[in-house]
Amino acid sequence: MKITRFGTIAAVTATAALLLTACGGGTTEDKAADKAADKGAAPSAAQEAAPSAASEFDFLSGTAKQNKAQPKTGDWANAPRTPQKWVQLSAALAGALDPVVVNGAGFTLYRFDNDTANPSKSTCNDACATTWPPVVVKPGGRIFIDGVRKSDVGVVKRDDGNLQVTVGGWPVYRFNKDLRPGDTNGQGVGGTWFGVTPDGRKAGGATAPAGGNSSVTLSDETNFGDPSEGLAGSGCQNVGRDNRASSLQASGTVKIWTEKDCKGTSKSVSGNVADLASIGFDNTVSSVRFG
Repeated sequence: MKITRFGTIAAVTATAALLLTACGGGTTEDKAADKAADKGAAPSAAQEAAPSAASEFDFLSGTAKQNKAQPKTGDWANAPRTPQKWVQLSAALAGALDPVVVNGAGFTLYRFDNDTANPSKSTCNDACATTWPPVVVKPGGRIFIDGVRKSDVGVVKRDDGNLQVTVGGWPVYRFNKDLRPGDTNGQGVGGTWFGVTPDGRKAGGATAPAGGNSSVTLSDETNFGDPSEGLAGSGCQNVGRDNRASSLQASGTVKIWTEKDCKGTSKSVSGNVADLASIGFDNTVSSVRFG
């Protein structure tokens, strides 16, 4: 799935940073000058949510590659739930989400409605954190920002003691059903999980209108078992996993259709349906209409 990074302004900044680095010799991994410069900057509201933790990090403009990060380290290593030496936050296009933040390996990052942004607080722990691995970074690590403003990036201490990256104050996560860079299978899951924009909002305009419906999760198994996919937004949307759903969870009322582009036989459903066979729609859902 194609990913396009919004890097014009960030790339110019990163190039300047690289030229300064070259003047002193060595890589940015060894530069105390970066630390001194960053410590002089005013902390963001997101960083102030965990001031002692945020002050330990270097925030550098540009990608990890542009900053000559060591290969096979950081979130290039693609090891969810393991605190990394560095992480990368890039504004990108992934699937229908434009823009959305992705990590250094190109995987979509998400926010959770049950968390809070002011103050920053993660509520996804234990089994939840297995399905939604938090983006965690080692104390003293680096955060590369590419098309994301430094003022929107921070860290917060989790219940397990690890330090989780925040965007716009919202703790950010991966989704374990995203198997390839650019996958967005976590979008709209449970009506509470959404890709995160560079300023911390829900990607895809996924804000529920008053009295409206914005999301549905379709599961291949009855009783909401995995694998699953989420859809969110408005109007008619085709499902990615055609004719596979055996149960669904909807935030309100949606209409499901047996053919793509909301054609064929339809059925309005409200809330959760643990077994779509009970309404004659097992393995037949091809599209969904919201609103």
